[in-house]
Amino acid sequence: MRSGPRRPRGRFRRANWPAGIAATIWLVIVVVPLYSLISATLTDRASYLENGPLSLPESPSLDSYRTVIEGDFFTYLTNTLIVTVCCAALAITLSVTVAYTIVRTRSRTSQRFFQLFLLGLAIPSQAIIIPVYWIITEIQMYDTLAAIILPTAAFSLPVSVLILVGTMRDIDEELYESMALDGASPTRMLIQLVVPMSRAGISTVGVFSALGAWNGFLFPLILTQSQETKVLTLGLYDYVGEFRTDIPSLLAAVVLSIVPIFTAYLFARRQLINGLMGVGGR
Repeated sequence: MRSGPRRPRGRFRRANWPAGIAATIWLVIVVVPLYSLISATLTDRASYLENGPLSLPESPSLDSYRTVIEGDFFTYLTNTLIVTVCCAALAITLSVTVAYTIVRTRSRTSQRFFQLFLLGLAIPSQAIIIPVYWIITEIQMYDTLAAIILPTAAFSLPVSVLILVGTMRDIDEELYESMALDGASPTRMLIQLVVPMSRAGISTVGVFSALGAWNGFLFPLILTQSQETKVLTLGLYDYVGEFRTDIPSLLAAVVLSIVPIFTAYLFARRQLINGLMGVGGR
């Protein structure tokens, strides 16, 4: 027998050079655009055009951020927050009730209704923008935030219903039966059983619909026109002119518009991943 202390296994492992090289390349791909974005916001327009996007700021300043804040940025931010919160609330409320009905009814009609919802996944918003514009103008909602909220929430419903149907199908049938024996109504089952056990899916729906509303461009572009109803995606055009573009201020507005939704994602990322894992259902 060999005497002496044994070396613990796994202490000396062979270096995985291909993985290290691939990780380094990916790190460069991610870091360089972020560096270019941040450094551009800390320089003035003349220096940016003269030195290029990858140069270090000669005299860093926050003038670009000051220009954005002193403009109409907070008006655009407020409009975007209103649209985002309303779209997320509508998507959650409607998709929870629709998914619950589909899961609990189990009739051929409900399944056909579910398939009809899934057809919405194949319809791009660009294909129906003219009918949407006609409807919005006919009901006299043009150039209002509601004109953005309603179609944006509608287009988030197919994915939202798909996610929640998969989540609700994973709830044990015995739980429904035990509540039914206690005399619980379908509404009580929804509120006290389904909603608490579907929190991951509901969080996923909220984040998904909020991201779609926050980044939406087509509906705000077509269905609004005044300065008071602009959202962030349209407000970025304030720094793009016919003969010049203030790139540092434009990128500063981009950075400021990213911060709220990125912060929300950091707090909800776990629920988002858990909800997406349950899309398949049983």
